[in-house]
Amino acid sequence: MYQIFLIEDDETLQELIRDTLQKYGYRVHTVSSFQKIEEQFERIRPDLVLLDINLPYYDGFYFCRIFRRKSKVPVIFISARDEETHQIMGMEMGADDYITKPFSTQILTAKVNAAIRRCYGEYAVTETKLIAIKGLELIESGFKMTYRGKMCELSKNECRLLKLLLSNADKIVTREELLSQLWDDSAFVDDNTLTVNVTRVKNKLSELGVEDAVKTKRGVGYLFDTSQMAE
Repeated sequence: MYQIFLIEDDETLQELIRDTLQKYGYRVHTVSSFQKIEEQFERIRPDLVLLDINLPYYDGFYFCRIFRRKSKVPVIFISARDEETHQIMGMEMGADDYITKPFSTQILTAKVNAAIRRCYGEYAVTETKLIAIKGLELIESGFKMTYRGKMCELSKNECRLLKLLLSNADKIVTREELLSQLWDDSAFVDDNTLTVNVTRVKNKLSELGVEDAVKTKRGVGYLFDTSQMAE
């Protein structure tokens, strides 16, 4: 039974989410003390976190940073903050998805199911695989990439996205292809979610010294341009 840590201070919404997910066989843990969320996270060791942003004491962004230092557990923000800047901030901090309130329980359940499948089910990476192009190495099982002695960790979505781009180097990969491969329930993916993930990959490549390799083909998709990399 997969363990979900639900961090939500609205008791009515908390009860609705808990009851919905329990019907699908998940074990849902709610917050016992908003001053001890970190301790409860370490004790539960959840398989997925549902995280509100507006919380007592510290906001959800703070806790997302804390969780990312300790674990690669998938994190889905659930928040009334629907501004694009907040969604981008959440994804930049390592969240796997962002759901804006109000939302239907069907969308919530679909996103939770998809995240669980990606991380632990049929789409999870289970063996060591390596893709190498001009010194850039993507190590799937370790969710990291290396280039010229530098290493950068990746989220599962970043790793899957970069794998698709590298596997089709110098060819355009359409947005539709990326969405279908990265999110099997792509009908529920917010329009800017792919853009945010691509931006995160670009930033991490830049950290390693790989600049401008991921090209945006407006209205079509993206391309990994190997000509931007030194031999």
